[in-house]
Amino acid sequence: MKPLGPIPAGFGAVDGELAVGGFTASQLVKRAGGTPLFVYSAEMMRQRMARLRAAMPPRLHVHYAMKANPYRPVLELMAGLADGLDIASGGELSLALEAGVDPARISFAGPGKRDEELQAAITHGVTLNIESAGEARRALRIADALSLTPRFAIRVNPEFELRGSGMKMGGGAKPFGVDADRVPALAREAIAAGAEWRGLHIFSGSQALDAEAIIETQANVLTLAQRLAEEIGAPLPLLNMGGGFGIPYFHGDQPLDIERIGAALNERFETLAGAFSQTDFAIELGRYLVGEAGVYLARIVDRKDSHGTTYLVTDGGLHHQLAASGNFGTVVRRNYPAAIATRFDAEPVEEANIVGCLCTPLDRLADQALVPAAGEGDLVAIFCAGAYGASASPSAFLGQGPAREMLV
Repeated sequence: MKPLGPIPAGFGAVDGELAVGGFTASQLVKRAGGTPLFVYSAEMMRQRMARLRAAMPPRLHVHYAMKANPYRPVLELMAGLADGLDIASGGELSLALEAGVDPARISFAGPGKRDEELQAAITHGVTLNIESAGEARRALRIADALSLTPRFAIRVNPEFELRGSGMKMGGGAKPFGVDADRVPALAREAIAAGAEWRGLHIFSGSQALDAEAIIETQANVLTLAQRLAEEIGAPLPLLNMGGGFGIPYFHGDQPLDIERIGAALNERFETLAGAFSQTDFAIELGRYLVGEAGVYLARIVDRKDSHGTTYLVTDGGLHHQLAASGNFGTVVRRNYPAAIATRFDAEPVEEANIVGCLCTPLDRLADQALVPAAGEGDLVAIFCAGAYGASASPSAFLGQGPAREMLV
């Protein structure tokens, strides 16, 4: 048997079934018109943001990194809850604008921005988080041709990284950002060329559950930003301190102590002066805000035995939940939180493998999981599906197509 990850707090049962927003899984599937289906809880997202704001210093802004979940209703909800929106492509810019987000609240990071993406951002007044000297000069040429003033921040590639992070985005050679020692000269060049200076973006890693590691990294970010501001010779309007806040996916994972992080950051803020006297501070979070608020529902279409092993075959799979299958950056595959949604309060009695419908052995949703007895027609729930699920999975693989999505 392999243990399942912890089911996030906030999910309960109604009439023996998993319920989201007061509706049972079966009711939600009927309302959506079938499975597979992603269901997102608006109330869980609101509660997560409220707890975060209560824990963090009042001076700290919260940005939503929409790459975590760009589903239009989720995007509209988060745009209303967050202070800003961080995007990573021209496509995300279009989605944000269609959702009615004020371009002045949007910042655009990511290497390899195309000229048409730079032009769209400059035209709408979006802040560009510059990733290289070449990108800065291209953006300046485009802005000059448009007779517009570009809004520039510089994304910094720091020498440090976020300890224990799932994906390291800083430290050493990276495609992300400008090496720290090159930032002052580039900033001065951009300011002299007429760009509106918006500050620095320092993102060193993601998916960390160690509060002390995040505290250490935030302290390093503040120290580095102060030094860079002094060398640039201009105040910092904004310091985007990145994110890194993780959520528990696997057995043994413990929730992040955000109150500890907030208290330490507040202590640091109380000592700030000089270059930071007029600075706005922000963190950008994606999965921490929406990840645990989502569940993926798939229907069991076949129950089979092979050499004494039970397989519950669903109509879902890795084409919608790539991360849960273990094929999205995981070195050793471990089980996400999972349950039989239509038997949510039943006792587990058997060991089974929950798999998808794709013709590949990679299509695994849970291995050797202890679950209630289930068969054809039952619904399986895969939790922690609110981030990097529908939009981060190969939905076109084998012609399967996208899953349904719903915010309740």
